[in-house]
Amino acid sequence: MALKTAMLCYPINEVKYRASSVRGEKRAPMVKLERFPGVTDELQQILDANMDEVGPRRRARDAFKDIQLSIDHLLFKTPCDGLKMKESYEVNSKGVEIFTKSWLPEANQPKAVICFCHGYGDTCTFFFEGIARKFASAGYGVFAMDYPGFGLSEGLHGYIPSFDGLVDIVIEHYSKIKESPEFRSLPSFLFGQSMGGAVALKVHLKQPNSWTGAILVAPMCKIADDITPPWLVKQVLIGIAKLLPKQKLVPQKDLADLACREKKKRYAMDYNVISYKHKPRLRTALELLHTTQEIEKQLDKISLPLLILHGKADMLTDPSVSQALYEKARSTDKKLILYDDAYHSLLEGEPDEMILRVFNDIFSWLDAHIGQKLDE
Repeated sequence: MALKTAMLCYPINEVKYRASSVRGEKRAPMVKLERFPGVTDELQQILDANMDEVGPRRRARDAFKDIQLSIDHLLFKTPCDGLKMKESYEVNSKGVEIFTKSWLPEANQPKAVICFCHGYGDTCTFFFEGIARKFASAGYGVFAMDYPGFGLSEGLHGYIPSFDGLVDIVIEHYSKIKESPEFRSLPSFLFGQSMGGAVALKVHLKQPNSWTGAILVAPMCKIADDITPPWLVKQVLIGIAKLLPKQKLVPQKDLADLACREKKKRYAMDYNVISYKHKPRLRTALELLHTTQEIEKQLDKISLPLLILHGKADMLTDPSVSQALYEKARSTDKKLILYDDAYHSLLEGEPDEMILRVFNDIFSWLDAHIGQKLDE
């Protein structure tokens, strides 16, 4: 779920913290999940574990994934018949074990390659499972990864020591896919949601001629002013971050209800049990803030074909910056769609008819650009 920006996170229905100690050392607070219907005490204990390290996150996902996929949400009603799905762990050039997944149409070669960049705190194993199935069922090859420190990839949970370093890891992984003989001749598109939109734009800026286009859903080009800490607080946090970069000290507002327009879908998000739910770590928050400021200054360098989608009622990432991206981007092939009344989570938290409308807008744009690519 691409819902979280640097200065906020989404607690579940009822959050309780407790500290434990091992060998006399105080461990990080744990988020205790409210019991889900039908969950056993044994499974609840797995969900309550401290997920700072990847082992507990992987155990929680393995134990809970069948329950996740059975919840009442449009995205999980997409059948996977006729799809080839593969999960794997790959050690990258930095020595970090990265979780990856692919969804491919079984009967035919994909029409194009879609490389997904997820949002802050998120994973490609929950809502994106349903999104990817929709794309693959429409004939696209979909590839996703969890960034280091997120989801099922190694690393301290929710910690981004360097946004540029994260982008380099994304480039390394997706370049291998694009350069493989099976997919080398296909059009390739970046697909970024929220913070993933910032990742996608940074990938493009580092690889200006490598992608056929980019789809940006509520991209985090700027964090909304009313959820950014005041200037004085930011200066204090910058100073503290030099000494305590991994600490979870960034002030935040509870903006969960502002992410989703439909209340029932807001409750479904609680089932994303391995998402990062604590206060943002200091270094992470500052990296995201600096990244959005940097992107805002480089909008005129964006030159690839763009589809930008944003809800007009989004109070988490600023839709006016999507408008600025559309106006300032160097690309002559660009389209901006602003959805009346829609919130931040266009593909997860809107009424079903809006979610289907957004999918249709994406598929129409993709099909047109694949046709253009084939005609060249």
